[in-house]
Amino acid sequence: MKTENQTVIDEKNASRIMWQASTVGIVGNILLSAFKLLAGIVGRSGAMVSDAVHSLSDVFATLIALIGVKLAGRGADKDHPYGHERFECVASLILGVILCATGIGIGYTGIKNIFFSDGNTIAIPGKIALIAAVVSIVVKEAMFWYTRWCARRINSSAFMADAWHHRSDALSSVGALIGIAGARMGFPILDPVASIVICLFILKVAIDIFRDAIGKMTDTACSEEFEAAVRGCIREEDGVLGIDLLQTRKFGEKVYVDVEIAVDGAQSLYEAHNIAESVHHRIEESFPSVKHVMVHVNPAGAEN
Repeated sequence: MKTENQTVIDEKNASRIMWQASTVGIVGNILLSAFKLLAGIVGRSGAMVSDAVHSLSDVFATLIALIGVKLAGRGADKDHPYGHERFECVASLILGVILCATGIGIGYTGIKNIFFSDGNTIAIPGKIALIAAVVSIVVKEAMFWYTRWCARRINSSAFMADAWHHRSDALSSVGALIGIAGARMGFPILDPVASIVICLFILKVAIDIFRDAIGKMTDTACSEEFEAAVRGCIREEDGVLGIDLLQTRKFGEKVYVDVEIAVDGAQSLYEAHNIAESVHHRIEESFPSVKHVMVHVNPAGAEN
């Protein structure tokens, strides 16, 4: 069993990792978006300007993820007796909205340049735009893996959403690279087409983030594998003769478990209570994501 001191150390490490991920995301995206915007303007590439806007949106995404995690980490109070974990889901939803807005704006610009402008007036991107696309792919992919590692360490859906935001930016830079390279090879229409491809990548990631956040806010049950592991854990406890009911639900990044166990009906209430307490503690110790366990005791063989 973890001691109180170990829990404090874990919380301090989680806070340190969170601030490191936030710093890398904010500073990295500010520098990268500034470079890509300059390259897009100087290199006359609409795709690179769109990519720069996407990177700039990552700055706000990281800030929102940070705020969401901080709010979710607050303990229970009078107005929120079950804690604040769902604030992190709210942060993920806001990130999804930002991504949708960014994607739609970029797609609109691409469509306008294709259908509402003279094809001969589309500028040929310069070499600097091509270099910026390559740099962006390498940097954003590295940021994705680092933020993903941090999100797993602190079990944060908001930072995981932020990581995929970085990955969507890397993929959008791949689209920009193809569009810019094609335009420089004599197909200028590919530059605005790349903007539309970037839009689709962004919208796909936004939809995935929405689905994950909504699932965690609507009391979705845990996976069958998780519930099977919980059942196995309960059956290992002495005195448990069977499991009459097991229900789980997600509460942000945490899990609530309701279980009805069957025990020998001839035992005293005191003995049955001790078995229930042991089951309660065993589940919480074995599964760190479980925040609360409700154990109900039934006499074995009784009809419920």
